[in-house]
Amino acid sequence: MIKSKSRRKFLTQAGISTTGILLGNTLTNCSVREKSEESAYNLMQEVHSYRKIDAHAHVGLKPNEADQQIDMADRLGINKLCISMPITNYSGTEPEDPDQVRKNNDQVMKAVKKYPDRYIGFMTLNPVYQKEALEEIDRCVDMGMAGYKGYTQVKINDPLYFPIVEKFIDLNMIMLMHAFVQIGVGGYRMKYDEGQSAPNTTIPEDMVDIARRYSEGMFQYAHIGGGGDWEYACKTFRDYPNIYVDTSGSNNEENMINFAIDCLGEDRLFFGCDGSHYQGVGKFFAADLSEAQKKKIFFDNYNNILRKSGNHVA
Repeated sequence: MIKSKSRRKFLTQAGISTTGILLGNTLTNCSVREKSEESAYNLMQEVHSYRKIDAHAHVGLKPNEADQQIDMADRLGINKLCISMPITNYSGTEPEDPDQVRKNNDQVMKAVKKYPDRYIGFMTLNPVYQKEALEEIDRCVDMGMAGYKGYTQVKINDPLYFPIVEKFIDLNMIMLMHAFVQIGVGGYRMKYDEGQSAPNTTIPEDMVDIARRYSEGMFQYAHIGGGGDWEYACKTFRDYPNIYVDTSGSNNEENMINFAIDCLGEDRLFFGCDGSHYQGVGKFFAADLSEAQKKKIFFDNYNNILRKSGNHVA
């Protein structure tokens, strides 16, 4: 049993990775704990007390993924998920053509239509096909999509992106960049641009370059828990207020959340999972955060971004 006054000390000592396991065990044993008259603190009850927008989610990776994802979101009190369809070729050597891009985006909208109260659609594009990419933005916005998820075909600061960035600025929509190739649970922390499987992967310096060029743009740097050197990334973005980071990923070193807040401030962090749901939620209950900070990062920060384009959650 965890007394309320000691829960933060317990979670800090247990470590962030353990918190994901703790959440899972708590969920499994929930009925047992509810029967305990002595229980002073229910972790899952606190987890569900915060509204949440998952700022980094996907569909289309496996059969019945949407159903499984919504089930997991229900368990953890995640109200909305911003979904995109990942590219199939991370090497960047054979860019997806416009037909495949449209199919990916249609797959996203199929999931949104199935769960309209839970999913927010994000489009993918291939800037190599610039004319088609600009036309696809119009099509996807007409279907109700609320932003962009970029991958490894082109670096975000490549001139091919400039007209696309300008269009998203006009739309008041954020651009999320897949900034690092994930290396799995428990992977070691890699330096950026070393041994990348995709030469056009966006790295922190590329984000800074585009943020300088387009100070009115909004740029989201993907998954600081994705295996890269998150401390370096956060320090690199310190002086660029139009760069935000999401906290998703399966590598959850201790102090990640508080370090990011120290570098960027509490308004520039977005809660995200990228499929690592228990870890994604658990790291916030292992961090030293106020109630106001949790509310901001779990929900308000991203909802304020969506509000700029009229796609916010009521």
